[in-house]
Amino acid sequence: MKLNLLTATLLLLFLNLSFAQNDVKIQGKVLEQDTNIPLEYATVVVKSKSDNKIITGGITDPKGKFEVEVAPGRYEISVEYISYQTKTFPEQNITKDTNLGTINLALDVSTLNEVMVVAEKTTVEIKLDKKVYNIGKDLTTAGGTVSDALNNVPSVTVDVEGAISLRGNENVRILINGKPSAMAGFGDSNILSQLPAEAIERVEVITSPSARYDAEGTAGILNIILRQKETLGFNGSVTLTAGNPDNLGVSAALNYRTENYNLFSNFGWRYFDSPRNTFTDVNYYDTLEDDGTFSDPEYRRIVETKEVERLNRNYNANIGMEYFLDESSSITGSLFYNFGNDADTSLNFSDRYNNGSIVENTLRREKETEEDNRYQVALNYVKRFGEDSDHKLTADFQFETEKEDGYTYLNEDYVFTDQTNPEPFQIEQEFTKEKKHEYLVQADYVLPLGEDSRFEAGYRGNFKNSNTDYQLDQENLTTGELEINEGISNIFDYTENINAVYTQYGSKIGKFSYLLGLRLENTQLKGTIDSELTDEELNDQYDFPIDTDFNNNYLGLFPTVNLIYNLNTSESGNEESITLGYNRRINRPRGWYINPFPSRSSRTNIFQGNPNLDPAFSSTFDLGYLKRWEKFTLTTSVYYQHETDSFERVQENTGQQTTDGIDIIRTIPINLSTNKRTGTELGLMYTPAKWLRLNSSFNFFQFETEGEFNGTDYGSKNTSWFARFSSKVTLPLAIDWQTSAFYRGARQDAQSDIEGIFSLDLAFSKEILKKKATISVNVRDLLNSRKYKALTTTDFYDSYSEFQWRQRQVNVSFIYRFNQLTNNKDRKGQRGDSGDDMEFEG
Repeated sequence: MKLNLLTATLLLLFLNLSFAQNDVKIQGKVLEQDTNIPLEYATVVVKSKSDNKIITGGITDPKGKFEVEVAPGRYEISVEYISYQTKTFPEQNITKDTNLGTINLALDVSTLNEVMVVAEKTTVEIKLDKKVYNIGKDLTTAGGTVSDALNNVPSVTVDVEGAISLRGNENVRILINGKPSAMAGFGDSNILSQLPAEAIERVEVITSPSARYDAEGTAGILNIILRQKETLGFNGSVTLTAGNPDNLGVSAALNYRTENYNLFSNFGWRYFDSPRNTFTDVNYYDTLEDDGTFSDPEYRRIVETKEVERLNRNYNANIGMEYFLDESSSITGSLFYNFGNDADTSLNFSDRYNNGSIVENTLRREKETEEDNRYQVALNYVKRFGEDSDHKLTADFQFETEKEDGYTYLNEDYVFTDQTNPEPFQIEQEFTKEKKHEYLVQADYVLPLGEDSRFEAGYRGNFKNSNTDYQLDQENLTTGELEINEGISNIFDYTENINAVYTQYGSKIGKFSYLLGLRLENTQLKGTIDSELTDEELNDQYDFPIDTDFNNNYLGLFPTVNLIYNLNTSESGNEESITLGYNRRINRPRGWYINPFPSRSSRTNIFQGNPNLDPAFSSTFDLGYLKRWEKFTLTTSVYYQHETDSFERVQENTGQQTTDGIDIIRTIPINLSTNKRTGTELGLMYTPAKWLRLNSSFNFFQFETEGEFNGTDYGSKNTSWFARFSSKVTLPLAIDWQTSAFYRGARQDAQSDIEGIFSLDLAFSKEILKKKATISVNVRDLLNSRKYKALTTTDFYDSYSEFQWRQRQVNVSFIYRFNQLTNNKDRKGQRGDSGDDMEFEG
């Protein structure tokens, strides 16, 4: 009995001692081999040696440190990180606190090709104020430009002249990484045709912009987000392109990232000859004179055929550094530079008819050269408060400048004529010197209120100035000397200053999210015109009042409302949501729309600005729906826009003639009273199998304008639509084949009926060199059908025109990538500033 009691006592004592033992700690630090950069989010796994079961685990912090607790025993410990070789400690007898010291992980070269940063397919995300299109591997734009990539984004079209439209409306604001940028060309989208498409990571289509954004752009905003590499160490890619017509290019994206800083750069050079052609057929009517009689035109019909060779050489570079001041703040500086050197030559054959017979044929030769230098300096500061990375302050400063020098020589000769002593043509020379400066100062503060609400406020100041020195020299037919045309030559100095403050509040209540904002903007538009002519002489010459020293101020409130309701969200990926947006926007007249001195696209056609233009204001309502299944995504929306004082370009006879008696036609922008636009759009994405992806979108809209100018009614009402379809098929031997088709339906404006346009693109690609490189072949506009065709009718003439900005293009591209890893969460604690307003997605 005593023995049993003693035994029980000893057993109880042993058990008490066993349970009294504390767990021990395993610690360590994980670094990248060679660079000694801490690896955040590396995984630590502890397994039992007896049965190989996982006992516990953990992840490393931003400094690469980890700490786990286990009971004393024998374990196998492994440290893993995606794209790195796993480090294993097979026999560890852990009886007390143990520090494994510094653990260095080496890159696993064999897996590099499987985790390249480029997304495989295009996807769409619906957020409170935008649709986000991740571009993916679009084969048809390989070796192409940003403009080419934008033309494949639903709701967006890029016309034959390179003008960008959103839902058929050209008044769209282009931003780069959320801000105005020299990369977007001071509002001139032509520079986007010089930047490589591979630079784009995603495009945000913002049809209902929040108060954070500038109120400019009645159609909305296209925010182009450029690729950013988060991979540690040195990485990058090189792209080589060759094509026909002549198209040679090389671009490189290089990046070096350490624990404390990130160096990034993009370089590009492009040489291309992009021939274009134009055909016009104009029939002139009799002119009603002041005495009530009609006079015959000098020529009843003029047919012109123009062929242009465009030789372009372009260089661009973007370099910068992001420096991490500490765990919660960083500063980024960058420098962008672009140099363009263009040389265009054109031949314009003109056939002139009377009574159905040709009476004269002339040949006009034009030579145009242009040098364009621009650069941008940008600084960005981000400060995050506490552990909540959404509580932050950002500050931005940008300075941009551009200098453009242009020269045009024009000479026309008779090929034959029925005139006995024909009046000789004047030789003309144009000299244009333009300088632009722009400053941007911006500050934004974001304060989270609980888990699902956020307050934001900020200021933006945008200050622009442009100085255009234009000189026209014309031959004196008596002396043969070139003399300055004092009536047209001028210096136009134009300033646009915009100061804005905004505030907005967003919250999420269950399945419902909302974002309410208000923006206050003050716009100052002022300009001076230096000319040899007096104000009275200018008014007489151009037939409308001209203020050579104007200063206009506009103060406007711009409310925004964005709502989203998630009908369904499941772990399988099925989603369903409804969005509703309202915003008020402004369209400010730009300098070339205001400068009253005409620019001469030819001797007989001029464009003249209107200094009496007022800004246009619009209100837009947008109702959207998203339904996402495992393999299928549907997006659709309906919208209505009402714009007042909208701009419209109209053509009219100036009453002046060339030396050989041809009427001079003027194109001038005016404020029409209203512009109403109603539309609907539909987007479909379907992946029935791994080897097949289908993507389609359709946009239908109706617009109505009302207004008159100089006694002529320019009101019109019509409908138009555009649609695109693309498919990507994986063929045997892992060859990808992509087809993209686009059609824009016929449309009308105040004076013109414009025919529909169809284009078809094809592309093939193959990954080579163990998937480190890709070679692709693409054909843009396979059928050579991307042509603008229009019939314009006025009180003085009717004109049929055909215009082809770029002919069929065939490109071969080779892309080589090195050390490009997947974006494994931001290793500095999510420091990157996305600039998103609210991350509530549908």
